[in-house]
Amino acid sequence: MKKLFFLCFAMTSSFIQSQNIDIVNTKKDIGTDYWRIVNDDVMGGVSRSNLTLDSSSDILFKGYVSMENNGGFASCRHNFSDPKLEKTKAFKLKIKGDGKIYQFRVGTSESYASYCYDFQTAKDKWIEIDIPTEKLIPKIRGRHVPNAPSFDPKYVREIGLLIAEKQEGKFALLLEYIKAVK
Repeated sequence: MKKLFFLCFAMTSSFIQSQNIDIVNTKKDIGTDYWRIVNDDVMGGVSRSNLTLDSSSDILFKGYVSMENNGGFASCRHNFSDPKLEKTKAFKLKIKGDGKIYQFRVGTSESYASYCYDFQTAKDKWIEIDIPTEKLIPKIRGRHVPNAPSFDPKYVREIGLLIAEKQEGKFALLLEYIKAVK
């Protein structure tokens, strides 16, 4: 009976682990390249941000959001091809923030809209955030797009993080991982 329990536990544990796909995992050196910054300067704003790896090899997204010149956002984006995410039911992030509100964004090859989810960080504490795909809202330039195609994970080509919502001032967000949960 003990052998059967161990075998069932081992099979279940293996099955559960195989259901997560690392999109970004700094501890495994996955997804730490091919990031880019997109700030409000693309529309005349003066916000600034950058990405680095901190001393623990986590991704540090930090900068300053300015409301000058009708600005007010900073973002970072990670592009990839053929992610094999077609059966994704949720995304899981492990982050350490500054108490501000950020947005997780997913871009697809099938829509101009980004599929977005806002989340609150805890100041100086690591937290995990679970984002069911049905909670992703299609947006363009911060506005909801009700006629956008439904989110389909098989078309995911980009993920990103954004800070906006008139949160002027310094910001800092550490990212350890983003996983697709099937």
